Amino acid sequence: MKKFNVGVIGATGMVGQRFLLLLENHPWFNVTCLAASPSSAGKKYKDALRRWHMAAPMPEKFGETTVLDAEADKEEIASRTDFCFCAVNMKKDEIKELEYAYAKLECPIVSNNSAHRFTPDVPMVIPEINAAHLEVIEAQKKRLGTKRGFIAVKSNCSLQSYVPLLHPLKKFGIKRAAVTTYQAISGAGKTFDTMPEIVDNIIPFIGGEEEKSEREPLKIWGEVKNGGIELAKGPAITAQCLRVPVSDGHTAAVFVDFENKPSKEEILKAWADFSGEPQKLGLPSAPERFIHYFEEDDRPQAKLDRMTENGMAVCAGRLREDNVFDYKFVGLSHNTLRGAAGGAVLLAELLAAKGYL
Repeated sequence: MKKFNVGVIGATGMVGQRFLLLLENHPWFNVTCLAASPSSAGKKYKDALRRWHMAAPMPEKFGETTVLDAEADKEEIASRTDFCFCAVNMKKDEIKELEYAYAKLECPIVSNNSAHRFTPDVPMVIPEINAAHLEVIEAQKKRLGTKRGFIAVKSNCSLQSYVPLLHPLKKFGIKRAAVTTYQAISGAGKTFDTMPEIVDNIIPFIGGEEEKSEREPLKIWGEVKNGGIELAKGPAITAQCLRVPVSDGHTAAVFVDFENKPSKEEILKAWADFSGEPQKLGLPSAPERFIHYFEEDDRPQAKLDRMTENGMAVCAGRLREDNVFDYKFVGLSHNTLRGAAGGAVLLAELLAAKGYL
């Protein structure tokens, strides 16, 4: 695989910082541009940071890099990169326009943002589940009038804790599912230092999160038709999303009903056997085994299990029959690795391996 020159737009934020840790020694991707808001532009990266949020130290190789203005310097950024990751903190309409502008400059965008998740010809991809949706990129390029430029996005971070566990069970005919997610503070770009109100507390509301949790799976399970992705008709999902005092790792409590109720052994086999394109292609960031099931009654736990396979696996446990639904179980994923920057890096690897970059 050739080396790609890449940019990170939104490099000073929490997800941007996670991108830099993941890309520091990446075998395919070489970071050549860091971009952020006008207040950071022109400064060395180490000076532009308000706070380094990661437990691992800031990679020295990026500290002296001059930060560019994500909007004003986009032509320069596009000329110096083969594609860019985007994780900016802006209004949704502003993000849409910014990502379109880069795509039209023939700079593909792999986005961590939600702005384009329901643009019909923008694929929203969990690489193990719906890699085939990448084919809609050709229709998007035709619409934009580009040869190379396009936008591809990853789904909301909370979905990774339950959609990968439901997906292998679709063959049993999922009728409906109820999920409650218990979401880490890093999902809000916070640490315990910057979110003291979460200590000894649970906040029962995360703006927009329940709608995303209920609707985004229908695009992931949709079909490419007529130059866009048509949403799946079901299954129906109802969700509640809570912010909890955990640094990293989103946990989900899931209840599910089936058309053809499987045995517990059939569910466990479906999870154990499941793999996707990243595993077949041997992508650098792909977990060897996508789903890990824990037999212990008190697992998975965020603190113990979020880093399973470098934080790129999805963990499950406590599968048992329910007295209202057919089954219930618990899921866990690392929200800034599998759920955010790591998921976007894996998506970029898939795009590279499939020839889209």
